[in-house]
Amino acid sequence: MIGDSIRSFHISIEQKEIDDLQTRLALTRFPQKEIVDDWEQGIPLSYVKELTTYWQETYDWRRCEKALNALPNYVVEIDGLDIHIIHIKSQNSDARPLLMTHGWPGSILEFVQVIEPLKKDFHLVIPSLPGFGFSGKPVEAGWDVPQIARAWHHLMTLLGYERWFAQGGDWGSVITETIGLQNLGGCAGIHVNMVAAPPSRNERENLTEQEEKMMSRLKWYARKETGFSVQQSSRPQTLGYGLSDSPVGQMAWIVEKFHGWSDCRNDNNVSHPEHVFSRDHLLDNVMIYWLNNASTSSAQIYWHSFGEPQVGDIELPFGGTIAPWDIFPASRRWAEKRRKNIVYWNELDRGGHFLAMERPDVFVEEVRRCFETMTL
Repeated sequence: MIGDSIRSFHISIEQKEIDDLQTRLALTRFPQKEIVDDWEQGIPLSYVKELTTYWQETYDWRRCEKALNALPNYVVEIDGLDIHIIHIKSQNSDARPLLMTHGWPGSILEFVQVIEPLKKDFHLVIPSLPGFGFSGKPVEAGWDVPQIARAWHHLMTLLGYERWFAQGGDWGSVITETIGLQNLGGCAGIHVNMVAAPPSRNERENLTEQEEKMMSRLKWYARKETGFSVQQSSRPQTLGYGLSDSPVGQMAWIVEKFHGWSDCRNDNNVSHPEHVFSRDHLLDNVMIYWLNNASTSSAQIYWHSFGEPQVGDIELPFGGTIAPWDIFPASRRWAEKRRKNIVYWNELDRGGHFLAMERPDVFVEEVRRCFETMTL
């Protein structure tokens, strides 16, 4: 369906933008080397230089651009803001609509490997969040998680879907759960692969062995990983000056998270992002931020929404997939406090935060199994 507010969209980055990137990469001033032999102080200098050289000499944005343009891209105006979406209609007459939402520092590219198998069973709607990718950038306050959830409901209505399912990870998980909480009548059930459900004090005093592992991961995240979110939720504008000017800075800020938040260990228990993500896929995702100058606008979702309490219970059918290396692993009993109708729950042996991109086959199976338990 294409109406007055829905327009076809073609990605076309001007060559001068690619040339500017090359100039900036060549002029990069690197910091000193870290004083440890691992990622404890952040992404290592040697790997950043390796990625930078590859970016300069081998990487091809036009390959990614061509692949994205092979998909049906649209821009939809909602509440005065252009929202970029990929909208794929299944050839299956029994297919059901599925809205899938990414988070930070991801993008629509998290889902590219799962589109082909999922479109056999679902009509897919994959939007870029406000301020991310090829969506418009908010110019005034207000685009918090509840606003995005309402916008997504309006989006599905504009596309002609009266009843549909929703899925998400990271901010996409928070938005998807908020869709369930708002329960405006369109969404029939949700699945998330990040369940933010910290244990109560009483639950922390009586942990199972599996919950002990989850608590260890939660403590690690609180101790070592929350600095980025404090900065983005409090001073996204200040952060943006550096990330908007330095492609290597933007790349390091993002790729570090694909290492720390993923299950990227090899058989020798050595952790490296390229054990599960290709170098091109990592840089493709970085380019979505760089080419759209989206460091500040994407960080603003933290400023708008970080620490915002989610009040109330989710009554819609709920499915959760828990990966052990996610940043917020949760047990079912922790989740049940606010999610009153859990119809699907699975705790994986492997996997991390970017599950659709990290283990696409597992992600597809989880989505299918979850929504098989739900009806429109």
